[in-house]
Amino acid sequence: MTDGGARIDYEERNGGRVARLLIDRAAKRNAIGLGVIAGLKSACAELETDEGLRAVVLAGAGGETFAAGADVNVMAGLTPASARAFITALHEAIDAVRRLPVPVIAAIRGHCLGAAVELAAACDFRAGDTTAVIAMPEVRVGIPSVIEAALLPGLIGWGAAREMLLTGREYGAAEAAQIGYLQKVTAPAELDAAVDAWLGAILACGPAAVRTQKALLNRWQEVSLTEAVAVSIDAFAESFESDEPARMLAEALKR
Repeated sequence: MTDGGARIDYEERNGGRVARLLIDRAAKRNAIGLGVIAGLKSACAELETDEGLRAVVLAGAGGETFAAGADVNVMAGLTPASARAFITALHEAIDAVRRLPVPVIAAIRGHCLGAAVELAAACDFRAGDTTAVIAMPEVRVGIPSVIEAALLPGLIGWGAAREMLLTGREYGAAEAAQIGYLQKVTAPAELDAAVDAWLGAILACGPAAVRTQKALLNRWQEVSLTEAVAVSIDAFAESFESDEPARMLAEALKR
């Protein structure tokens, strides 16, 4: 039985190329096993070298479930050594998504559980339709939530993160938006339009500026305020090494 993988579909839009990155294991509710992990890492290696890429949309194949979390059949057979190897590989896949040089939008339908919550947390934007169910149920099966669960306090606040991680309970789309995990909630038929609105806004911006801003945002998560300001000053000065600021400022002055 296949362990799944990931698939990239490209789309050319006015303003640049968009990639749709699919967790491709619909028959198993897109559960994240070793095949999906390897597929995500391979897909991100391809995407990060695409200089014409402007944005990535991450979704679950099949259109019904984003991802049902890490494959429980794999986890049930882990030993301490294989558990370390599995969770390290999973971290590497999620981190590869987080470090893509362009904005990544998670489009969430249906269940988004455990590792999938962490995967979506590593994205820059998260939209869900009203079928979305968000949960970190690891403690309910005897293990802690780890790796990119560490992003959750910064995303939803320490109180909400503690409740989510220490109870393992489910959050519907509206409550997930209330605590700040989802930025948009739509009717099922309107999710694609909400994602398209974000894509349109991204494509209207300077490509190099967006890539620089994405890199800065990731860096800001990892350093002190003093260092964040210092690297920002460098990035601002370096942006004028290309013609993008002069060209886009000249267009703005005409309006």
